Amino acid sequence: MLRLLAYLVLLLGVAAPFAAKANVQDQSDNCVADSVLAYVCGAERPEDLLALADTQWLITSGFAKGAGLKLVDTRTRALRQWYTGSPGQQAYDRVAFPDCQVPPDATLFNARGLSLRFLKSGLYRLLVVNHGGREAVEAFDVSVAAGQEPSLRWRGCMPMPAGQVANSVAQFSDGTVLVTVLTRPGTTIGDFMLGQNTGAVWQRGPDDRAFALLAGTELPGNNGIEVDPDQRRFYVVAFGWHAVVVFDRKDTARPLARIEAPDFMPDNIHWTGGRLLLAGMRLDEPSCGGLRKVINGQADAMLCHRGWVVGELDLANRRIATFAYGQPQPHFNGLSAAGIVGQDLWLGSYQADRIAVLRARRDLPESK
Repeated sequence: MLRLLAYLVLLLGVAAPFAAKANVQDQSDNCVADSVLAYVCGAERPEDLLALADTQWLITSGFAKGAGLKLVDTRTRALRQWYTGSPGQQAYDRVAFPDCQVPPDATLFNARGLSLRFLKSGLYRLLVVNHGGREAVEAFDVSVAAGQEPSLRWRGCMPMPAGQVANSVAQFSDGTVLVTVLTRPGTTIGDFMLGQNTGAVWQRGPDDRAFALLAGTELPGNNGIEVDPDQRRFYVVAFGWHAVVVFDRKDTARPLARIEAPDFMPDNIHWTGGRLLLAGMRLDEPSCGGLRKVINGQADAMLCHRGWVVGELDLANRRIATFAYGQPQPHFNGLSAAGIVGQDLWLGSYQADRIAVLRARRDLPESK
């Protein structure tokens, strides 16, 4: 079992959370590592990322026109475009996805939230939020064989309701799909930064033919979403509250808990390496003038580089513990996702052109 937090403590030689040093050198446009983080460039705004369990492979989304999906070999740190739209990557399932007969156009594919579900040995269902050419959740099969690169086949898509733009996606083992909407029509980022409810969670069951809103899930900026292994609960990031809200799957009228993050703005939330991790930018960043501001209804775009934080949700104690953090870096901003592969912590960003890697000690045992 990976003990990444222990590594972070040992790295400093003190019993304290890990603190990365700021990089003061100008890296220009290259991909040179700084004092703490290494980088894999060419990722094109890797807003979300997922580690493919028990392999060296990492899947990242690309939150830009044509950025689509990337596959990363974490051992060689090589990245390539994964979905190309080739005939070999298409296996349309018209029974399961009757609404969507045309695969995503690779030149438009704008991928955001990701979710992986185990189907059977060597086979996973990958769901991807797509803004390119249509607002939909794309469904792929991912096949994994020992010693080989995983393969990808498009199976169909689930269109979003008119006017609703999905942000993140999660799935239960029975095939029920949950998506978050950050801002419904008529609302803005500034609204949820001021604490107003702007979004919600939408659900589509395995026998449904459309998404339906889950009453009671309306929050200020519904962002990342994840399901619990017990299949009874799910977790939603309320970006405007800087908190995780826990819901009972069978009754969403009232949340089970609201757990606030310590001084950071969680974005995506995923199980990885046996931990439930959240990632986001520092809330009160002195070098950016402190808190994010809303002026005349417009929220600051946060282009000023903020410190980054990865938190771990401790549901039993209803708190978010600091797992890793660092000071602002000149060539990495907009932290939005985190995943563990082996002994390294991989960091995604909705702004950057690269994935960051927190280099780990090699004398620790690898995670299983």
